[in-house]
Order: sequence, then structure tokens, then C-alpha cells
Amino acid sequence: MSNSSSLTQFLLLAFADRRELQLLHFWLFLGISLAALLANGLSAIACDHHLHTPMGLFLLNLSLTDLGCICTTVPKAMHNSLWDTTTISYTGCAAQFFFFVFFISAEYFLLTIMCYDRYVAICKPLHYGTLLGSRACAHMAAAAWATGFLYSLLHTANTFSLPLCQGNALGQFFCEIPPILKLSCSHSGYLREIGLLVVGAFLFLVVFFIVFSYVQIFRAVLRIPSQQGHHKAFSTCLPHLAVLSLFISTSFFAYLKAPSISSPTLDLVAAVLYSLVSPTVNPLIYSLRNQELKDAVRKMMTGCFSAARDCLLPSANNSQCVS
Repeated sequence: MSNSSSLTQFLLLAFADRRELQLLHFWLFLGISLAALLANGLSAIACDHHLHTPMGLFLLNLSLTDLGCICTTVPKAMHNSLWDTTTISYTGCAAQFFFFVFFISAEYFLLTIMCYDRYVAICKPLHYGTLLGSRACAHMAAAAWATGFLYSLLHTANTFSLPLCQGNALGQFFCEIPPILKLSCSHSGYLREIGLLVVGAFLFLVVFFIVFSYVQIFRAVLRIPSQQGHHKAFSTCLPHLAVLSLFISTSFFAYLKAPSISSPTLDLVAAVLYSLVSPTVNPLIYSLRNQELKDAVRKMMTGCFSAARDCLLPSANNSQCVS
């Protein structure tokens, strides 16, 4: 038995005991992280340099939150699998906890704002420029980041002020709220954190706004007379809704489920789905399916290849490459 004042480290979940499986997990995490970094990096660069629309701004911010989620959790998991360890320092756990909650909360609010963007674009196209001007979009994106920061700060300050007397094994591959709460021996502190989660649940009642928005979007789409218009709208909205539903349902399960239905396997699957899978597939669904963004990425890559070719080929202008 120990308390939080004497804890210097936590024990994270070990995916396997055999060395071969640990290395397999390392390579799997490496592949996921590289795919996420490549997709989100291309999306962020293309949005930043080539798109100046509200959706381009939101996609840029979404890519940044996805990159933050991946870079917060995956490197430590890869390190532990490669070096056959499960430890993380108390300070490192607090930092990982803060940044993960920060990025995941900001992503919630950004996805809600993007849903509102689609709602206005399809249901109120004549008012789009008025409701979603450049200044309004910048304010909404800043509000999403600020709210995520405040929410994360409250959770981190409260969680790591609780006395811990149930050991230091978290049972998860990164520092998350529910595993740390299980180590607490303070009933009042536990209730205080539950109160914060309830506040968060009320904040995430925006989910009902998302449902309402998509209902209105589908009603507007069904009024489109052409079948081609139906297909184009549904092919865009349905993948968005599927990924958003996966992200929200798994994260709600991880944080708000009843203790009676908790199990290590279910907790691990839910954590992987909302912390790894969603940030990896988001750019494929939201960004790289956008024709303007695909054209921007193609143009950017063509320019890079052309510049590299000009530098490699013997030419009188090669001196420019050096400079």
C-alpha cells in the first residue's frame, strides 16, 4: 500500500509477456503512428498553404489534435514494448494525462463545429457566408482549444491531488482518468472527480446537437431531386457520421460506463479505438476525401518532386538549390 506522496512511478499495461509479441506490438504501433503522422501531416500542410475556407481551417485544427493524441500516447507505449518495461514516472504520467485530455477534448468540440459547418452549408447555404465568416470560424476554433485546455487543467489538478493507496498499476497502456481513479482511497475526492465527469457529460450534450444537425442534413438531402445529388451528399456525410459515432461511443464507454460492465479487455479495446484508430482514420475520411484538399496535396507533392528533380539534374541553375 502506498500514497500519492510516496509514488514516483506508475505501471502501465504490458501487452504481452513474450519478447516476440512485445516486438510485434512495437512494430504495430510504429506503423500506426507513421500512417497517422503522414496522413495528418499532409492534411495540415495542405490546409495551411492551399485552403482558405472555413472547412479548411477546421480540418487543419482537427489534424493538429489528431497528431497531438498520437504523439502523446504512442511513443511511450512503443518505448515500453521495445525495452521490455512498463514504468512511467509520476510527472510523466501527469503530463501525458494533461495533454491527452486536452487534445481529445479539443477534438470533440472541433468535430461539433465541423458538424455545424456541414449543417449550414447544406441546410442554409444562402447564410453560409454570414454565419461562418473567417472571424467567426477563427473564434470557434479558438474556443474549442480554450475549452479543451480548461477541461484538461481541471481534470489534471483534481485527479493528481487525490490520495492514492491502491498500488500503482494502472491496467491501461497510457495514463487515463478511470484507471487512476481506481487507485484512489479518497471517497470525497472520487466523488469530486465524478462531478467533473458529469460536468463533462453535460458539455458533451453537444452530441444531441450533432444528431439534430445530421437529421436536418439528411432531410435536406432527401429533398434533392437528382439521384446523383443524393449519392454525393450521402457518400460525404455517412463516412463522417460513422467515424464520429465510433469516436464518441468508445470514449463515452471508456469514461462513463458503469463499474459492473468494466473489464480489462473491453477497456483496452475502447481505448485503442478512440485514442489510436480515430486519429488515424480521421484524415482519410474528413480530409483526403475532400476533392479540393486532394488537389492541393497533389499540387504540393508535384511541386516538391519537381524541385527535387531540378536540383538533382545537372543544370546551370543548380546553384539555386544550394542557396
